[in-house]
Amino acid sequence: MHTSFLRSPWFCGLLIAAFFAFVIFALIPVYVPRPAFIPGFAPPPDMWPRTVSIIGCGLGILLFVLALLGRTAEPEPLESDNAPKSVQITRFIGAMVAFIAYVLLMPYVGFLIASMALTGAMILLTGEKNYRYWAIGLALLGPILLQVVFHSALGTQFPVGILTKQFGF
Repeated sequence: MHTSFLRSPWFCGLLIAAFFAFVIFALIPVYVPRPAFIPGFAPPPDMWPRTVSIIGCGLGILLFVLALLGRTAEPEPLESDNAPKSVQITRFIGAMVAFIAYVLLMPYVGFLIASMALTGAMILLTGEKNYRYWAIGLALLGPILLQVVFHSALGTQFPVGILTKQFGF
């Protein structure tokens, strides 16, 4: 089976490594503030984004090297709901609008509500209709669980919105 250039494992590995390298070297230094003094044993604010980005970059490089050595499996065919191209393009534009809305809403409604809205929008844009209750549960409980684990266990602070600060989330 012939694989298109864009779905080839070496290209995917290179793209993943390049994306995470961009995050490490361009986005984190500019957009994640690092205070001069961090009290006690608290991790710096850039620890988790940097850790995830380094792991992502390493996995991209690993995929690239394994692909060059011929040790990757052939990509499986993509599953689709057979939606027409116009619907797929509309979904893509919807995803971009949802990400832009997420970034713009974050200062006002905070991480929790913005993440619930983004997760719900992304699930809707997949076109999945058979698992409505799972989708609603995931959109509502996923961000809550993520925030509870990272805030309680790891001490990570999430953005609190101006409008939701009075409610405590």
